[in-house]
Amino acid sequence: MKKIIVFILILSTLSACNEEKNEIKIERKTLAPISKSDIETAVIYEANIRQYSPQGTFEEFTKDIPEIKKLGVKIIWLMPVHPISQTKRKAIGGANSKFVSDFPKEEQSKYLGSYYAVSDFTKINPEFGTIQDFRKLVKTAHKNGIYVILDWVPNHTGWDHAWLKTNKNFYTQDENGNVIHPKNTDWTDVAELNYDNKKLQEAMISDMKYWLKKENIDGFRCDVAGSVPTKFWKNAIPKLRTEKDIFMLAEAWEPELLKDNLFDMVYAWDGHHLFNDLASGKKTVKDLKKYIEFTYNERYEQDDILMNFVTNHDENSWNGTIRERMGEKAGILTALSYVLPGMPLIYSGQEYNLNHRLKFFEKDSIPKTKGNFFSLLEKLGTLKNTNLALNGGKEKASFEILESKQETFVLKRSKGNETILFIANFSKQGEKMGIPIKGDFKDYFSNKKVVLKGDAFEINANSYRILVK
Repeated sequence: MKKIIVFILILSTLSACNEEKNEIKIERKTLAPISKSDIETAVIYEANIRQYSPQGTFEEFTKDIPEIKKLGVKIIWLMPVHPISQTKRKAIGGANSKFVSDFPKEEQSKYLGSYYAVSDFTKINPEFGTIQDFRKLVKTAHKNGIYVILDWVPNHTGWDHAWLKTNKNFYTQDENGNVIHPKNTDWTDVAELNYDNKKLQEAMISDMKYWLKKENIDGFRCDVAGSVPTKFWKNAIPKLRTEKDIFMLAEAWEPELLKDNLFDMVYAWDGHHLFNDLASGKKTVKDLKKYIEFTYNERYEQDDILMNFVTNHDENSWNGTIRERMGEKAGILTALSYVLPGMPLIYSGQEYNLNHRLKFFEKDSIPKTKGNFFSLLEKLGTLKNTNLALNGGKEKASFEILESKQETFVLKRSKGNETILFIANFSKQGEKMGIPIKGDFKDYFSNKKVVLKGDAFEINANSYRILVK
């Protein structure tokens, strides 16, 4: 009898294992690999798990994925989810940066350190939850038609990483053989990696493959990708792409990183700085015209993709909130980030009118009350997802600047039978402008018919209109 019971238990265990394997297989099939058409219409969302909720956990973020989907999001970029080094854990950044150890013991627990000081690339930060919680997040995103990419930190590790003991030659060293932090930075909480070492390259690729093969993630956002030798990316990315179709975002601007099927997208850094300068009055619409013409006609190739943004984790914490930097022009510039060729970014809290600088090394939290920005981003996301004239990938819609005077700007985007006009007034007073195009349009936000006759078009101060044909 005992033997029969044991045999039944074994069969039950094997059955459960098979069910678990089947569940994983089914889950992988619920979302097709990311495609070019997905990228054409995508909005990307940067998730700061620590600060997204008072609990700061995967579980709390996972609950809100259906809400995030309403914003037209097709890609979630998770800020680093790995354990943070305890050695040289940082409490304050910038010129007066300090380590946690510089403070009295009773104060040290509130300083959580930088996400970017990774101690193990294959583990989950227990601050956020368990690996099961992470898997639930990925599965929930996939069920909602959203891809998940990990923030990867290839340039350096925290000072607790095992490689510092087992493979010191993986790191950059001074003339005395001491491992150093990245030069010309205040990143004293991390040790710089040396990519001349081929075994390091192999180890890094292996750790990246782990997440593709074992955890079913869909790509990577690579931190300071331009500081890592391009030869590494030429070695690594083709190997990663043999595992599955993935999306690769480089925190860099260099066009060379977009060549030869390396990265899919880079940062529109110059565009972001221009947005800030347009808001402050340091630059004018003429500078916007120059930027667009140079960026899309000269610097980058036709099928290159840029990420357009008004904020992100660095900008918010170190340079100021959207309201601080952009003031009354925040709406215009947010809309502009959607209508320019490329892919728009939403940073955690932006949808809830976040108006304070999130702490970087300590626990903080974003607001969760829907204001005007949630509805704005929802409408812009729907337009981005559904209108061919905002395609921003490798087969992006055409663009034409119809007007770029001192403070008024008109951009035309077209593809197939779809046309969108973005009309903006950056001045502090109402303006009349001549739009050299005729026809019937619909105001996207008011849903009212607009007839353009080629004559004067009135627009209020610090405002914009999106007309759809």
